[in-house]
Formats: sequence, C-alpha cells, structure tokens
Amino acid sequence: MKLGLQIPDFTWPNGASALGADLAAVVRTADHAGFDSIAVMDHFFQIGGVGPVENDMLEAYTTLGFIAAHTERAKLLTVVTGVLYRHPGLLAKAITTLDVLSGGRAILGIGAGWNEDESRGLGFPFPPVAERFELLEENLQYVLGMWADGDEPFKSKHFDAARLLNVPQALSDPRPPIMIGGGGEKKTLRLVAKYADQCNLFNSLELEHKLDVLKRHCENEGRDYDTITKTVYHILDIGENGEKTGELLKELERLHGLGIDVALGMVPHVHNPAVLEKFGTDVIPAAGKIG
Repeated sequence: MKLGLQIPDFTWPNGASALGADLAAVVRTADHAGFDSIAVMDHFFQIGGVGPVENDMLEAYTTLGFIAAHTERAKLLTVVTGVLYRHPGLLAKAITTLDVLSGGRAILGIGAGWNEDESRGLGFPFPPVAERFELLEENLQYVLGMWADGDEPFKSKHFDAARLLNVPQALSDPRPPIMIGGGGEKKTLRLVAKYADQCNLFNSLELEHKLDVLKRHCENEGRDYDTITKTVYHILDIGENGEKTGELLKELERLHGLGIDVALGMVPHVHNPAVLEKFGTDVIPAAGKIG
C-alpha cells in the first residue's frame, strides 16, 4: 500500500510571508519520508470542508512547479483539476511542462468540477452538469491527442484546434498517467474505464460498491480492471505524537483488502516536521508491507 500526501490548506502559523519557505520544508520532508506522491487541490477559494472560504489558497500548477523544485522522487498531481478552469491545450502544456521539469513525475488528476461559488466568484463559466461531463470527456481526448505522436488537429463539440503541437513532449512513458476523481456511477466511472490509468474515490461506506461499478464499466469497455490503479481519499491522521498510527495502519489493511493501491489525503499538523518524519519511520515502511 502506497501513501500520497495532499496539502489542501495553506493557512499556516507563520503566515503568507513565510509560506514559500514553510512549504519547501514540508515537501522536502515528505519526499524524504517516502510519500509516493504529493498533491494539491485545484481551487482558487478554500473549500468548506477544510476551512473558511477566505483562507489562503494557492494556484495549483504554480504550486506544483514550486514543489517539483524542492523534491526529487514523489509524483506530483492535483486532486483534482476542474475542467472549467483551463483550456485543455493549456492544461496539457502545463502537465507536460511539469513532467519535463520534474524528470517525469507528473500525473494529470482531473474531474468535471463542482465549485459553483468559486466559479461564479471569479467569473468562470459554470455550465450544467451534463455539459461539464461533455467537457471532461473532450478534455481527456484533447490531452491524449497532445501526448500522441504527430500534431494532428482536434475538433469536438466544444473545441477546435488546428494543430496539437507539443514540444518538448512529456518524459513519462508512454505519457503522464491520468487519474479521474469522483465516484459518479453512470459517467465518471465509465470515463475511468475508458480513459484513465487511476481512479480516486472517497473512503465511504459505498467504496466497495463503487469498485464493483467500475469493474462492470471495465467489462463493458473491454478494459482490464486490474490495469487501473485504485486510489482512495483518506485523511492520514496519526495524531500529533503518533498515537493513532496503529489505527491508520489497520484501516490501510482494510482498504488493501478491497483492492485499493494508494491512500491519498491530508495529514493533520503537516507543517510540524516531526509528524512527517514519523510517517517515514513508523507508517510508510509498515504500509509498504501490507499485502
């Protein structure tokens, strides 16, 4: 079982003026501790489940570029990019650039988007849900075209591009992995089966059912279910002094039994280096032995 660190909150004790130095220290420690990936959210306003909307929030891909410069091995991604915020040509170029400059460590995390208040607040279009899923599938097709050989044009309902030139190409072979976030049974999981290398689901009471739905979509698409990396969002809480380590490891064992490969989530007290160091000594080695 692998662990991924998501950093959803940047309202830290030392304030914005120290945020660059503090974030660099956090991600260096996480990278050294052995986290398989480091992720941020793709939001412009803080979301309600994490904190007040006015709390500090950094733009995702600028932040991932910064993180790339302060890490050496962890994969880098958003959980997850909303298709509303960037044209797919810009998105593909951003992921490619991240992949090249990080030495092949980029993952495209993507979803249909949901935050209407944030979109309306900054003036981004927020179309109905059916159109957002059209945009999601067309974004997937577009970025795959950008990562394919050649520079063919691309035309769809929402996009018309004369030449998908992408130089330099991504270093990841055959391309950066694609992770689709969300558990929608009719559309999202069908798109996972059709296009994605990874899924990202919530650790909810429905998790086992969602995996069964994904399996059925794979059968319908002629896709080998076992080729999809199953990731789950789960808060990685070991307590400030490691007192909850056993509880977390027990849950990781349960998730592994369901077929989950990666547990990805926030770490409470992440800005305390001792917490991340405990992951490196007490949690990640033990998680690696599960299964």
